[in-house]
Order: sequence, then structure tokens, then C-alpha cells
Amino acid sequence: MSMSKKIIFPALVFLIFFLDRITKALAVKYIYLSTYKILPFLSLTYVENSGVAFGMFKDRNIFFLISNSTFLIVLLLIRKKFSDKYSKYAIHLIIAGALGNIYDRISYGYVVDFIDLKFFPAVFNIADFSITVGGCLLAYSLGFAKKINKGA
Repeated sequence: MSMSKKIIFPALVFLIFFLDRITKALAVKYIYLSTYKILPFLSLTYVENSGVAFGMFKDRNIFFLISNSTFLIVLLLIRKKFSDKYSKYAIHLIIAGALGNIYDRISYGYVVDFIDLKFFPAVFNIADFSITVGGCLLAYSLGFAKKINKGA
């Protein structure tokens, strides 16, 4: 593997983690407990989420910190088992997002959410977006790989 290919995935994780940290710090500083309408379908709404997606299972931060950390360790251990580029990108997007939200759970005791799309039922953040895109890309990649293997 060339040097540039060895750097791309750690760089992707760092970039997403950095963007997540910066945007959350700005949210804490400038929109704390407020909402600012940006477009008819987009607001910046400060939310402290001690649960998981859609605010389910609130006030279980320690449980989610332990389970998310365990999941992150498993991803780090198995990431090299994925050979196609889509799966590799997917796993690293999920890792980056998990790191961002774990950081919040350790630092604040909750995850800072602030992106509020009026057509979507939950407020989220860059880390959540990265996890979601990574999960969809992984599902696509694994489904596509199975389809190719079935046809072969």
C-alpha cells in the first residue's frame, strides 16, 4: 500500500473529528439553549442529548459511553478485514463519528446536537451525519459485494 493510501483514512477520521469538535464548540458558544432559523427548512437548535438517536433512552450516558466505546474498539480491530474501498471509507466515517460523540459523552455527559432540518424528526451533528453516511455506505457496499458474489 502506498504512503498516500496509508494516510487517507487517518486523515479522513481526523478531518471529520476536527469539523465535529469545531462545530460543536461554536454551537455551545453561540447557540446555547437557543434556536436560529437559517433557511425555511434549516435551523440551528442547541440540544443536549444524553440518549441516542432521536433522543431515545435519555439519561443513560454511562451505558452509551461504554457501549459506543466497545463498538469503536471492535471497528478499529476489524477495519482491516474490509477490502473494498467503499467499505474502508464507510468504516472510517463511522469511526470518526463515534469518536466525536464519545468525546462529548466524556467531556459533557451528553452529546451536543445542533443541526435541525425541519423535514427530519431529530436534531443531529456532524458526527451523527458521518455515522449515518458511513452506515449507509457500508450497507450498500456489503449488499453490492453479496450481489456480485451471488452472480459469480
